[in-house]
Amino acid sequence: MSDTMKAIRQHAFGGPEMLVWEDVPKPEAKAGEVLVRVHAVGINPPDWYLRDGYRALPPDWRPQVSFPLILGTDISGVVEAVGGNVEGFAVGDEVYATVRFPGDLAGGSKAYAEYVSVPASDLAPKPAGIDHVQAAGAPMSVLTAWQFLVELGHGEPNPFQPDPHRPVPLDGRTVLVNGAAGGVGHLAVQLAKWKGARVIAVASGRHGALLRDLGADEVIDYTSSAPEEIARDLDLVVDAVGGAPAARFLRTLKRGGALFPVYPLGFAGAGEAAALGVTVSTAQVRSSGAQLREIAPLLSDGTIRVVIDSTFPLADAAKAHERAARGHIQGKIVLTAG
Repeated sequence: MSDTMKAIRQHAFGGPEMLVWEDVPKPEAKAGEVLVRVHAVGINPPDWYLRDGYRALPPDWRPQVSFPLILGTDISGVVEAVGGNVEGFAVGDEVYATVRFPGDLAGGSKAYAEYVSVPASDLAPKPAGIDHVQAAGAPMSVLTAWQFLVELGHGEPNPFQPDPHRPVPLDGRTVLVNGAAGGVGHLAVQLAKWKGARVIAVASGRHGALLRDLGADEVIDYTSSAPEEIARDLDLVVDAVGGAPAARFLRTLKRGGALFPVYPLGFAGAGEAAALGVTVSTAQVRSSGAQLREIAPLLSDGTIRVVIDSTFPLADAAKAHERAARGHIQGKIVLTAG
């Protein structure tokens, strides 16, 4: 077998043009790891955050990065080799994962490649009822929605707040999801509905039919109406867009309600939230093979589904990043690797 493979690497920070298709050393499955032949790669915001040097983060939060690096965390593929001290996986198994996140923020989790070594604890059997493209689109987005709404699943310190994030009861509650057509948003809509919530989805009007098909009870077209002026007496707002504008949703919540901004940086409404009796809470998504294993039946039987915005060959990762930069993504962008 060759000791090289093809991968997308970058040698400096910058735009999509920095992503280069080239020969690189093929990884090995070390103890506790599984080597996966990649069939598809899901792309996520952390990919372009790292690509451009984490410019969206405060300078003292930016990790030190060594070049060259290989972006990407989300893969679906087939087990090529199994390292020592690994049980439950065998050569030929179809698997999916979010790889080493957030532990490898500085070096890239190296998923934009023909092969990737994955800690066995990050890995789960691919849902049997979906293909590799859909499976690759799921991991980080569905783990984010799951850890916010269903179960955090770990005891690691939260870098954004002193207390751990705690999901709230959803059965019989009214939940608004902002950014509902995006990667995290469209899965949050489905998980909230699965848990028994009445779901209001906020997105542009062109996504309305899809969101109703995914289970939304009501869709607010933010291009024609301000959702914070319409929605009232909510139990929970999941803001998959987040940032400073998330504070506008505080007025839509009941006393005792909760606001979950997926992207919390820039939020400055803590004082207002306290006065209104609203809990504001966030979490840092983490790799979890155990949770992906638990979620897999829901993906396999169609209880929740991954919507694919577009696909690109792995070699054309730059074009996929250009697509992401145009925004208004419906679901997930996925790279195909054979």
